[in-house]
Amino acid sequence: MEKLIDTLMRTAIEHAGAERGLLILPRGNTYQIEAEATTSSGEVKVELRQASVTAADLPESVLRYVLRTKESILLHDALGQSSFSSDDYVREHRARSVLCLPILKQTRLLGTLYLENNLTVHAFTPARIAILKLLASAAAISLENARLYRDLAEREGKIRRLVDANIIGIVICDVEGRIHEANDAFLRIVGYDREDLVSQDLRWTDMTPPEWRERDQQQLVPELMMTGSLQPFEKEFFRKDGSRVPVLIGVANFEEDGRQGVAFVLDLTERKNAADALRALQMDLAHANRLATMGHLAASIAHEINQPIGAARNNAHAALRFLAADPPDLAEVSEALECVVNNTYRAGEIIDGIRVQVKKAPPRKETIALNGAIEEVIALVRGELSKNRVSIQTQLAEGLPLVHGNRVQLQQVMLNLILNAIEAMIGVDDEVRELMICSESSPADGLCIAVNDSGSGIAPEDRDRIFESFYTTKAGGVGIGLSICRSIVEAHGGRLWVDARPPRGAVFRFTLPAHS
Repeated sequence: MEKLIDTLMRTAIEHAGAERGLLILPRGNTYQIEAEATTSSGEVKVELRQASVTAADLPESVLRYVLRTKESILLHDALGQSSFSSDDYVREHRARSVLCLPILKQTRLLGTLYLENNLTVHAFTPARIAILKLLASAAAISLENARLYRDLAEREGKIRRLVDANIIGIVICDVEGRIHEANDAFLRIVGYDREDLVSQDLRWTDMTPPEWRERDQQQLVPELMMTGSLQPFEKEFFRKDGSRVPVLIGVANFEEDGRQGVAFVLDLTERKNAADALRALQMDLAHANRLATMGHLAASIAHEINQPIGAARNNAHAALRFLAADPPDLAEVSEALECVVNNTYRAGEIIDGIRVQVKKAPPRKETIALNGAIEEVIALVRGELSKNRVSIQTQLAEGLPLVHGNRVQLQQVMLNLILNAIEAMIGVDDEVRELMICSESSPADGLCIAVNDSGSGIAPEDRDRIFESFYTTKAGGVGIGLSICRSIVEAHGGRLWVDARPPRGAVFRFTLPAHS
């Protein structure tokens, strides 16, 4: 390209009898000077400039006219007898003979050639102009070919740099499965050496586990043949050692018959490991939150268990008294012993509920009657409510549809919201500590559950942030309870939010989709 420009400028200056010349070519949305030619002592000097066009380089009014009309301008006496004599450049440089030619390929403007001679008027004769127009026509073809070659070389260079950079795996293959070429990144992903690529008949179909092959052959290959490309998709490859590697693949054909193409392969191992670690961390946090919650409820739980145990003890003493009577009152004994049995069952149910809450087990989905699950949680917190002198009311709608989810997790949400509500009301007067739990059917969302308290409320600027991990408004809070609650609700297809409750307090609401 540089040699072509140098030859063009020298030829133009020599045949035109010009003192100075500029070659101006487009660059993006603007034009810039690619080269400047000047004469000194009969010699032509060409300098490759690649600089922006300014009013100090040429008459800008002349250049704008040529760019706009795609017509040439010839000024025999630019300073004295032209409509461009008021141009700043013409007046300051006392320009005389000026010629500006458009370089056209058909009707497309490829650039302009600007020539000037400030020593004489009428420097550019008709014969010289004819030669220059022929030169401009030949230059248009040469510049276009050079531009196409340069663009092709730049694209090839970018592709080569991408391949050699080994940032992602790149493989050239055909629809029959044969791998013709691959970069080091791909070979590293699948654990093969370049010698294996040459000596073995490597096929991506052989690297594909059996459970993925049917989808590849029946869905992806026909789609590739039809459209010429595939949206990125995830799958697995067998490595050379037999292990599996998760990958993300994008494919595009580059042959007209669609039989051969290029695939871009990204190793997802680190992302999968990070996702697994995140899920494990979330489960650990959820478990820790349940343990902390149950520790907070220890006194309340002891109170709940003591009730059926105390009742069983009293009924057992009564049964002994009835047996010691003369004669023994067997009917009363039977009734007292039946109460003992029922009370032991009740104590066992409470203990089982606690064990399920604190057990670290994988989530198990089932159909749940949500009102019953809510009542079980309320039974757990009766002692905590009594200790803090909080009155509770429920408005649980009848005939609610079932929900599909994990019972322990949903009860964990309710437990957290109720304990938070109790804590929010500790600082207010005893007579206004009211907790209201409501459930209703929602046509849009399925089911909606609300936990209302009469506490101090939540500031508007905190209503969204309190669901962020490790953000808390409590002096001794950790800030994971509500974050875990929201993640549990969203994992069940619902949403959790908080509103103000006039005249005081807050209401936490969450929705769950109904199970069809």
